Amino acid sequence: MDIQSLLAQGQELITVFGKNLLIALVIFVVGRWFARKLSNTTEKVMNKRSVDPTLTKFIKNLVYIVLLVVTVLAALQQMGVETTSFVAIIGAAGLAIGLALQGSLSNFAAGVLMIIFRPVKLGDLVEAAGALGVVEEIGIFTTILSTPDNKRVIIPNGSMTADNIVNYTTNGKIRIDLVFGIGYEDDMKKARDIMMDVMKKQEKVLSDPEPFVGLVELGDNSVNFACRPWCDPAYYWDVYFETMEEVKKRFDAEGISIPYPQRDVHLYQHKTD
Repeated sequence: MDIQSLLAQGQELITVFGKNLLIALVIFVVGRWFARKLSNTTEKVMNKRSVDPTLTKFIKNLVYIVLLVVTVLAALQQMGVETTSFVAIIGAAGLAIGLALQGSLSNFAAGVLMIIFRPVKLGDLVEAAGALGVVEEIGIFTTILSTPDNKRVIIPNGSMTADNIVNYTTNGKIRIDLVFGIGYEDDMKKARDIMMDVMKKQEKVLSDPEPFVGLVELGDNSVNFACRPWCDPAYYWDVYFETMEEVKKRFDAEGISIPYPQRDVHLYQHKTD
């Protein structure tokens, strides 16, 4: 084969390669533009439907990455690169990563479900995974609570959804369950009136539903009353502490005793011969 033939073949290969390279670049540029356009459109549609911002951002990035990967594979295939091996490698790597990060993937799945079904939202007072606090952030992998004593609790989403979630905010009203004991010799009606008056005079206690006082137990040392005011969840601890303090003050001022556990001990003397 002479030099002219080799040059002709080389020129032909360069022409074909250059053509394929140019088409591949066009595929990549157009594909990346389309991926960005579609991801932005997805974000706008989800924002119009008031989808949670965390989920919106995640879906937007996911759409962009998937389309970009497809674009790169298409560009490589246009250049004559065998993409089957790339797909196999990506699949094997995905399987290995999935097995290594099973816990993280379960937290991720739980986070997506929480964002979609919204059992809790930002600002809710909730009890979950053994913690009580206000929801500060709902992430893809974790949920962050701020406790009443100003602690920051980070809970894996898998743990959040693995057990019951008690949401004190969703219904807009919350009942506080208190128990006060009085002596058996004290006037029950007077004690009941005092507790009801204390609750009705508090601005943060709701009038609908009305506060409730009822005899709940005849204990060993006291007659116990259930005292149940209703309030906004944000005022739970305010009402709790104020009611406890005011009832104690009124009982002391009006002669109602709050008995403490006590035991009568009787001594018998036996005469011995």
